[in-house]
Amino acid sequence: MLAMAGGILSAAAVCGYLFRLLWPVSGLMFVEAGALCGFGVPPQTKKLDVRDAFDYEECHLDGTINISLGRLPFVWSKDLSPSDPVLIMTDSRYAAMKAARILRRRGFQQLYALRGEVCRVRAAMKSCMEKKPAC
Repeated sequence: MLAMAGGILSAAAVCGYLFRLLWPVSGLMFVEAGALCGFGVPPQTKKLDVRDAFDYEECHLDGTINISLGRLPFVWSKDLSPSDPVLIMTDSRYAAMKAARILRRRGFQQLYALRGEVCRVRAAMKSCMEKKPAC
């Protein structure tokens, strides 16, 4: 009987975890690559890359802030303020949603997440960057 209850609790925990992963984050808007040139997001938006430092060094966009997802809950206040609009950049939807949840719990209201992998978006945006260096 006790083993059965433990199994039910484990199954409920797994279901709750999966449900939370898939549940949308309130206020998070996914945007296309044009957001890097100011289309669809406020001009003062901070660009936050939550990939690991190795991936960031391999390929990143100029002007981005790199705080890996694991460090975000502890060091976000060094570069970000809850009043800042933030564009989250990462290679996975899961990581974008997790970063958005972390920031949302800390009072951030304007959250955006970039659709697509950072390196692919960077290649696609090369012409935009050449035309408008502030991208």
